[in-house]
Amino acid sequence: MPQSSSSQIYSVRLLNFPIEKVYEAFANPAHLKNWWGPEGFTNTIHEFDLQSGGKWRLTMHGPEKGNYENEAVFKIVQPHKLISWTRISQPYFDMEVAFEKIDDTKTEISFRMIFASVEECEKIKKFAGPKNEENFDRLAIELGKM
Repeated sequence: MPQSSSSQIYSVRLLNFPIEKVYEAFANPAHLKNWWGPEGFTNTIHEFDLQSGGKWRLTMHGPEKGNYENEAVFKIVQPHKLISWTRISQPYFDMEVAFEKIDDTKTEISFRMIFASVEECEKIKKFAGPKNEENFDRLAIELGKM
């Protein structure tokens, strides 16, 4: 699959942690709630059924104001490899989180946001790249605490 296209946003980060730990940081809601989303956001996870067809419902609480309801349905769950879901709350897109073992102490994680149209992608693209980087920064901090 190409790294990017005009209807996708692709972000990647190399982490100095083993793949098992990186995957656990996503698969365990007790860790996920601490790092998911941009800098300053907190999360309340209402439902997290990590299996194909399972639902993920959370409220992201903005640093200044605002609560953002998010709902998705998991499509693919391959432990230590790939988790994908379809958002059923706006903005609509499919998300793929891929985990690649580089060696015993390094893991590459990537986010691929797949939109139905170039226009939908363009609305999000302006801020999604930097926000995904903040998300990866927060993940690295959480991994350091685990």
